Amino acid sequence: MLQTVRATAKHIPMTPRKVRRVLEPFRGMAAQEALIILRALPHAAAVPVYKVVKSAVANAEELGLDTDSLYIASLTADEGPGRMPGKGWRARWGSRGRYRPIRKRSSHVTVVLEERLDEE
Repeated sequence: MLQTVRATAKHIPMTPRKVRRVLEPFRGMAAQEALIILRALPHAAAVPVYKVVKSAVANAEELGLDTDSLYIASLTADEGPGRMPGKGWRARWGSRGRYRPIRKRSSHVTVVLEERLDEE
């Protein structure tokens, strides 16, 4: 039976577009290898993604799964709420005395790990 483990990080104060740029190469990669590479990436989005993958590996370890056989089955960055207290929309005055909103975007990152079956 195929075991799946998931972990989610919500309200990351980064746009989903910036986070997705980091996620692209890690789909289908072994979880331990992804953790090593994420530690070395210079992008700011690599830090929360590293934490989510590490959390998913810890969840799998808690269930008694072999962490060396885990791979990233799904890795998504969805848009979080745009209107949060203290975040959301901010005031910025535009030309001719007009009000221009500044959107403070956030994102939700979800990782799904699966156990790779041995082909014997």
